[in-house]
Amino acid sequence: MKLNKLSILLAVIALFISTLACAFGGGEPTLSNVRTAKDEDGAQPSSVFGSNETIYAVSDLSNGVKGNVVLSRWYAVDVPDVEPNFLIDEVDITIEEDSFTGTIFFNFDPPEGGWPVGTYKVEILFNNVLITSAEYSVQ
Repeated sequence: MKLNKLSILLAVIALFISTLACAFGGGEPTLSNVRTAKDEDGAQPSSVFGSNETIYAVSDLSNGVKGNVVLSRWYAVDVPDVEPNFLIDEVDITIEEDSFTGTIFFNFDPPEGGWPVGTYKVEILFNNVLITSAEYSVQ
């Protein structure tokens, strides 16, 4: 009889601990809400930029852990005098904290003379898996 009560008590404690773990974070790292914006917080989302504006690619990371890598690949999709889908640059951010939940951003400053008018895109990868891409234009 004592063994049954002990088993039930241990089961209840295990259930309580797993409930607390779910309530206070944990879970798989997730990258979401990818957008282009005019600011590093992503509070001014936009898909249209001026030739002298800095372009931000912003996303939200939940449950990130040390060693997770977020990668941005920037392309000129349809820009005069540039090969279609030309890879302009790629930049990565490696999470250095043991646990990270927050905003991740990349910024792309205009080149000297400004961005050429055209269509561009940025791809966002998380741990080498393509999450999404966002097209934007420069006018």
